[in-house]
Amino acid sequence: MTWSRHRHPHRHPHCAAVLAALLLAAGSPVLGQASPGAGGLTLPAAEALLVQHNRDIALARRVRGQAEADIITAGQQPNPQLSWTTQNINPNRGIGSGDPRAKTVDSIVRVDQLIERGNKAALRTETARRLDGAAAEDVQEVTRQQLLALRFAYFDLLGAQEKAASAAETAALFGKTAEAAQLRLKAGDLATADVSRIRVDVLRAQNDARGLEAELARARVNLAYLIGAESNAASLRAVTPWPKQESAVTTGASDAQLETRPDVRAARARVAAADKARELAQSLRTRDVSVGLQYEHWPNRADANNQGTGNSFGVAFSVPLFVRHNNEGEIARAQADWYAARDFLDRVLAQARSDVSRAAGDLEAARERLTRFEGELVKEAERTANAAEFAFKNGAIGVMDLLDARRTLKAIQIDAANARADHAKALAAYTLSQGMP
Repeated sequence: MTWSRHRHPHRHPHCAAVLAALLLAAGSPVLGQASPGAGGLTLPAAEALLVQHNRDIALARRVRGQAEADIITAGQQPNPQLSWTTQNINPNRGIGSGDPRAKTVDSIVRVDQLIERGNKAALRTETARRLDGAAAEDVQEVTRQQLLALRFAYFDLLGAQEKAASAAETAALFGKTAEAAQLRLKAGDLATADVSRIRVDVLRAQNDARGLEAELARARVNLAYLIGAESNAASLRAVTPWPKQESAVTTGASDAQLETRPDVRAARARVAAADKARELAQSLRTRDVSVGLQYEHWPNRADANNQGTGNSFGVAFSVPLFVRHNNEGEIARAQADWYAARDFLDRVLAQARSDVSRAAGDLEAARERLTRFEGELVKEAERTANAAEFAFKNGAIGVMDLLDARRTLKAIQIDAANARADHAKALAAYTLSQGMP
């Protein structure tokens, strides 16, 4: 059975921190292994390291920080604008003599302020808050995906350890058989061809053991990347036992269960944000006004060229004229974005239901397969191999019968390890398909 990572980017803004604390608490017996060491790495400790050091989760948190900054920006009112103007400069007559305030130029200092109407600032802020909520749920969704990837990697490592140990034992056993075959060959009790067959199987067992060591190394690297422990990859060792089999599996999920999934909550938050953005677009039809206050200085001079009025003040007021358009494009775009957000939510809900159903089916199939292996297959294969060993040592069977029994046992042991890993990963996928643990 082949497994792939489920693809689907909080229940509240601090869920990631709460999850980290819970995972750390769950792993309290192995808190000394928060940096993986020779003592082995438990699954709770690995999950705590994931929340702390995983790069995808860290990136999602950065994106959430950007959304938080957008709330500040959205709530800010437009800044006033200060301007300084000089006019009525006559190039033929000049600007006169004296200090700057005595020059025959008209100087104007003006402050303009845009006043937003239609509740635009509040709508912008609310839209940004809803998007921040979606970003917070995105952090939870990325955490959920990475937790699933971590559990897959952890159980891959646990299975690789089991298979590598089994292959090493098998290779050692074949080596002892080869030594015994040499003694029987010298005693004339075994043919040279049979000894050669045993040697071939010894080499095959050694090759298989080496291949499984390489698989073990890859599993360690995959797990180390997820928890940010690449420098300690070679020393990683999974020590948490295989999870127990589920007795009953629910094939579907209720709407209430689906609402606990962070991807569903994020999509719903984006619908709410699009709704507020639609209101904001509608508010563009309410005209903003701009008011200005100015101070004007034109010095009075005792000469014929003086046109000055001294110091004066003025007030300005302006409004846009909706003669070419009435922001129909912005309103239509906001409406289309709202429909798109609703369609996306429908798609996410459908995917979530499919995930739960698929995960339930995979878990049930993996459970049945594991039950067959642990119930009869492994025991019968071990019993057959032990009987063949005894019979061969006493000359009751030939080499080929012994080798067949050992090959069968080795294949079943590897298949059983794969079945345990498949069941553990199917259980992880089923658990996380229904939301955060």
